[in-house]
Order: sequence, then C-alpha cells, then structure tokens
Amino acid sequence: MGAGGSWVIREDAGRPVLLALYLREVLGIGAPVALPRLRGVGATSPPSDDLRALALEAQWLDLWAMTIEPEQHPSPVPLALVDEYGTGLALATSGAAELTAAVPRHAEAARAWVEWSHQRYTSDSRSRRGDAYRAYAGTIAQHERVVGRRAYSFELNVQVLPFDQTGVWWIGTNSIAVTDSLRSDAAAFDAALHPIIAQLA
Repeated sequence: MGAGGSWVIREDAGRPVLLALYLREVLGIGAPVALPRLRGVGATSPPSDDLRALALEAQWLDLWAMTIEPEQHPSPVPLALVDEYGTGLALATSGAAELTAAVPRHAEAARAWVEWSHQRYTSDSRSRRGDAYRAYAGTIAQHERVVGRRAYSFELNVQVLPFDQTGVWWIGTNSIAVTDSLRSDAAAFDAALHPIIAQLA
C-alpha cells in the first residue's frame, strides 16, 4: 500500500479478484475480451447452449463489477454465500441462477488455486522489501516535476495478477490490473505506470 498527501494507492492480489478470474477460465467466459487469460489455468469451452452461455457471461460480469469496485456497483438484490466456498463467494439471490448452478463443482480446485496465487503474491511482495511505496511515490514525484504542480487527489487500486500476457489494464474506474511479471520488473513497471499516473494526477 502506498499513500502520500492527497493520493492513495492500494496494491493486492485480492482473493475475490483471483477467484472471479479463475471462474471465468473454468466456465469458458470470454468477457471482458480485452482482459488476458490466467497463466496455467486450463480454460474450458463455453456452454453449447447460446442462451445459457450469454446468461452465464452476463451474471459473471455482474460479479466482476461488484468484486472490483463494490461501492460503485452494489448488488440490487441481497447476496447469499455459496456453501462450497465458505465465505469466499457470494452471489445474487435472484438473477444469477446459471452462475450459482455452475460454480459449486469447481470449489475445491478454485479455493486451492486462489490461496496458492495469493500466497505467491505475498511472498513476492515481501521480497521487494518495502518497495511498494517507493515504486508509486517515485513515479508520482516525477509526474509532479514534469507538470510543475502537486499531483491531484486520487485513489488507485492495483491488482497484481498472473496473466499470460504482460501489461496493464483498466478494470474499473479507479482500478487497474498489472501482470505479476511486470510488477517484479522495477524499470518496466515504472514505465508502464507513468501514463496511468498522468491520467489520474
């Protein structure tokens, strides 16, 4: 997590985000088309029933929006926990029938993969030895020198994810996803972060 004056940046590989992306793979969901696939997770084909596939995709997109920025995308209906996931997954009590029916059989593998991925991120973060704040503060300081003023107030959520492509993607109004391999390359990450900071600050 980084914070300075009028800006706040939160970095994580959030378990809910990892879980939503894992379900995207194993359920054969293609949206969002601009977002890469997960590395090392075998994707499946979407349901052969076109109407069911469309419903599943729409319901997953609702879950994704609520997962990334829940305050901006609150559920219009109550949520209920999916028993097989403990407290890790809650779905809408109405309007998510296809998704609710599809996810239980993937619970064991999904929970194991999410925990493994989150622990790997935690280990990688510790190996950077407090680098998180400096990575963001340095980029913002350079932006301030270029524009000749203090950075505007902003908040940014950064999800560090095991995608099979290297890059940075907007996944919400104030949220980006960055590949774990890019995050581990200080110089490349700094270069990729500059246009993001320029847009916000």
